[in-house]
Amino acid sequence: MTRPDTSFETLPLPPPLQATLQQLGYLAMTPIQAASLPLALAGRDLIAQARTGSGKTVAFTLPLLANLNPRRYAVQALVLCPTRELASQVTQEIRRLARAEDNVKALTLCGGSPIRNQLASLEHGAHIVVGTPGRILDHLARGTLALDALNTLVLDEADRMLEMGFADDIAQVAERCPKARQTLLFSATYPDGVAQLAARFLREPQEVKLAERHAASQIRQRFYEVEESERLHAVGLLLQHFRPVSTLAFCNTKQQCRDLVAVLQAQGFKALELHGDLEQRDRDQVLVQFANGSCSVLVATDVAARGLDIAQLEAVINVDISPDPPVHTHRVGRTGRADADGWAFSLASVDEMDAVGRIDEMQGTPSVWHPLSELTAPAGAEPLRPPMVTLQILGGRKEKIRAGDVLGALTKDLGLPGAQVGKIVVNDYSTYVAVARGVADQALRGLNAGKVKGRSVKVRRL
Repeated sequence: MTRPDTSFETLPLPPPLQATLQQLGYLAMTPIQAASLPLALAGRDLIAQARTGSGKTVAFTLPLLANLNPRRYAVQALVLCPTRELASQVTQEIRRLARAEDNVKALTLCGGSPIRNQLASLEHGAHIVVGTPGRILDHLARGTLALDALNTLVLDEADRMLEMGFADDIAQVAERCPKARQTLLFSATYPDGVAQLAARFLREPQEVKLAERHAASQIRQRFYEVEESERLHAVGLLLQHFRPVSTLAFCNTKQQCRDLVAVLQAQGFKALELHGDLEQRDRDQVLVQFANGSCSVLVATDVAARGLDIAQLEAVINVDISPDPPVHTHRVGRTGRADADGWAFSLASVDEMDAVGRIDEMQGTPSVWHPLSELTAPAGAEPLRPPMVTLQILGGRKEKIRAGDVLGALTKDLGLPGAQVGKIVVNDYSTYVAVARGVADQALRGLNAGKVKGRSVKVRRL
């Protein structure tokens, strides 16, 4: 039974929004939501400090939607994010929560996507814009984005935006927003730079600081000493021994990412890489496959993984030790979220022992070491394969395709059980649907031979 003080029903939200929360299974507020939502819904400016994965997107989306007038076709809310990936995830969550209002339009404006497509979308109007500071400034300079009707500004992951050098861009954007607005600032840490930003752009803000730490029991850390020559091979041993469904493996360089993916793919793992050299379309496809359970291992650099919030991540592997202890903590903190258990494995050579010592010092506990020799694949084990397969439908929002159309084509027309259909992501020109591995061929044939929303579509397996 949900305690009354943590139930969303205690909040002054319109009935359609309450109904949406019920449908999405949001019953009890997380600590950051319970602490911040009453203040934000009362119109106060807010500084909220909580780690990634604590439910902050809902904490700022509900006030933003409560302030929105869907009949006024102008930008009323702006969310600034550090990365394209985070901006895309935030937009998807806003759309899910706004679905009770048919005509609320949320738009993502980030670098890495053609500006002409964004100009066309802006011409049609939007209520909510989510974007990275540089691209938002670009549109403001061109005069293609107007903020006169803005009532809510959200700075998401403010500490990370400052780390990435966006301080001046954020300041310029904030100065272009109306003075009479609500500003909500969310940050995992609260360094001086964030305090200065808050002092400059927030009016008498309320502070909500949750010192939420990962419970020691939630994340089990193990270190393995390796020779340089056996490092990449050791990743495969860890995967076969522990058999996690989803693993994020961190490398310190792009080249190490490429090398590891080549090794893992040769061993039969479904592994994909994520680093700064990838085109935006390729990044999007990689993230879709990892988030929907059709890729077992995502191999990434720290920069590329910024802003990623993957639910139910079973394991993190530090293929290389980060020389920066806070980065190590941030990597490890991506598993064991929302009360789930998680593994964090670190491979260290003799040359990296100083870095391990700094990590021990910061965490206040000595590392737990295990020998590589204890890692063995279970007898008779099948190769580690992801449970899902991603199908790409050529056609998306621009063709008025919705997730429900795809679900209907698979369950009603093809007769697949709903439990065998996973995440459906609809982009402007493509739609991605995850289906259980055992029915992937049947789904692919059926969709190519049948229709989605009354028209034939082309579908391919990623």
